[in-house]
Amino acid sequence: MNDYITLSRAVEATQIPSGHAITLEAGTPVSITQSLGGSFTVHAATGGGLFRISAADADALGMESSSPQARAEGPFNEELVWNALREVYDPEIPVNIVDLGLIYDMKADETEGGHKVLVKMTLTAPGCGMGPTLAAEAKQRISVLPGVAEADVHLVWDPPWGPERISPVGREKLGID
Repeated sequence: MNDYITLSRAVEATQIPSGHAITLEAGTPVSITQSLGGSFTVHAATGGGLFRISAADADALGMESSSPQARAEGPFNEELVWNALREVYDPEIPVNIVDLGLIYDMKADETEGGHKVLVKMTLTAPGCGMGPTLAAEAKQRISVLPGVAEADVHLVWDPPWGPERISPVGREKLGID
């Protein structure tokens, strides 16, 4: 995936690892370094650096654009929440946030209008600016699940994350052990 693609239009992107929003202008040559969970991590040839482009802007890369997911109907299912979290990827590591060990807790409480889902997650490094972006993506994915009335994703730092939290699946993907 090291061939350069010229952006067909300007896109809002998130600078990695700072998390700052930036506009990549039309005509910017980029190379896709990771395409997991619907978003794209790209390296910009001009100015350098890594950026995350959302699935909604895939058309600017010459890919099929993903429209936002509509709310699904049906009963609440906790496994669907875990599956949705497994669709969120760290932009620099090809492992989802569950298998990376970033999810510390997931609780679903039944409310009058459906379930309120609360997720506590961390990051591999406290200074990573991508935390709000990853938390927002996790919240969005949970919010459209059947039976979910509300979703909140909170970043926590205690206990500190360590590589021992990576699941066996994640370890295998990373070639650890």
